[in-house]
Amino acid sequence: MITKRIIPCLDVKDGRVVKGVNFLGLADVSSPVKLAKFYSECGADELVFYDITASAEGRALFTDILTEVASTIFIPLTVGGGINTVEDFDRVLKCGADKVSVNSGAIKNPSLISQAAQKYGNQCVVISADIKRVDGEFKVFAKGGRENTGMEAISWIKKCVANGAGEVVVNSIDTDGVKRGFDIEMLKAVREAVNVPVIASGGAGCIDDFTKLFKEIPDMDAGLAASIFHFGEVQISDLKKELAKNGITVRL
Repeated sequence: MITKRIIPCLDVKDGRVVKGVNFLGLADVSSPVKLAKFYSECGADELVFYDITASAEGRALFTDILTEVASTIFIPLTVGGGINTVEDFDRVLKCGADKVSVNSGAIKNPSLISQAAQKYGNQCVVISADIKRVDGEFKVFAKGGRENTGMEAISWIKKCVANGAGEVVVNSIDTDGVKRGFDIEMLKAVREAVNVPVIASGGAGCIDDFTKLFKEIPDMDAGLAASIFHFGEVQISDLKKELAKNGITVRL
C-alpha cells in the first residue's frame, strides 16, 4: 500500500500567506518562511508554495521568499505561480524547489509541459488544474480561478499527462475554503482518467474529511489543505494518527 501524503499549501500574495473562500476574499495569515518551517518540523510530507497573483498580475514569481522557504525546510517543495516558460522552471528549481506546478502557463502554451518534462523529467512537472462546475460540466479556470477557459477539465488533464506531467493537483473551486469536505465526484473522475499521482485540494474542514477521501478513493495519493492547518484547527500529527487508526498508510 502506497503511503498517503499530507500536504499543507502556502498561498502567497505580496510576500504573505493568505487564505480565502472559493478563491475570493483573501485574509492575511502569516509569514511563509515561519509557516514552512513549522510544517517541515511537525510531520508534513511535502509543501506546496503558490504565488497566487503572479499569473493575474503578469509577473515573475517572488524568488527571494521562495529561496528562504526552500532553505528552511527538509521536505519536498512544489512551487507554482507565474510559470510560463522553461526558463521559469529553471529559475524556480535553482531557488530550491523539487517540483514545479504549472496552470495558466500550460493553458496559454500546452507545449510547455512537454518541453519541461524533456528537460527536467516528468517527476518534476506538476499540472495544477483549477476546476469548477459550469452547467453540470467540469471546466478549467485560469488566472487563479478568475477566468473560465471553456475547456472540459478531464480531457485537459489527460492531455497534460500525455504531454509529460508526472503529477496532478485537482483544485475544486466549488469546495475551496468552504470546509465541507473534498469534492469526491470531481476527484474520482480525475483519478480514473490518469495513471500518475493525484493530489486532492479544496474543501478539507476536519480530520474526517481526509479519512473519507482516502476511504472513498483508495488510490488517491495525497490530500492538500491550507486554512485548517494554518489556523490550528487540525494538527498534522493528530490527522496522521487518526488515518493510521482507520487503516490508511501514512508516514508517522
